[in-house]
Amino acid sequence: MNRKLKLWELERPDEEAFKAQEKFPVTVVLDSLRSLTNVGSFFRTCDAFNVEKLYLCGITASPPHREIQKTALGATESMDWEHQEDVVSLLKSLQKEGKKICSIEQTEKTTFLQDVANFPLQEHHVLVFGNEVNGVDQRIVDLSDYIIEVPQFGTKHSLNVSVCAGVVLWEFAKRNV
Repeated sequence: MNRKLKLWELERPDEEAFKAQEKFPVTVVLDSLRSLTNVGSFFRTCDAFNVEKLYLCGITASPPHREIQKTALGATESMDWEHQEDVVSLLKSLQKEGKKICSIEQTEKTTFLQDVANFPLQEHHVLVFGNEVNGVDQRIVDLSDYIIEVPQFGTKHSLNVSVCAGVVLWEFAKRNV
């Protein structure tokens, strides 16, 4: 028999220990997400994958909000986050710090997700996820160091943005575990 573990048996860090632990060299930027549920999911996923910081930009809602809290399950308290109105200025500033901007988008020339394993390990990556309808703004695509595409094999054109985040963040997290 293979017994399921109880939550207290998972040995996860508490909020204080999580905040103090060294984070993976990954930052997440949300560009004008509309869905509060998606925003909450990003908080929870960023916590799960030890992301350094989460930026909420443009029209993306910020905590506290009941709908965000419902899906974040407390991750709004554990994650380092801030709201920035101007996403382009933020990204240019992060680039000046030496961080590599990675738009998660479908363009004429992309790097498929499985190929991020070839990115230099010393790079700090900023993953930009765009609006649920319009994707990542073209201005952001234009200043990106990498455009990363998640390969898909069905009839739909894209994944839900928060589902996409889980897939992409695992690829970056496994480089650090």
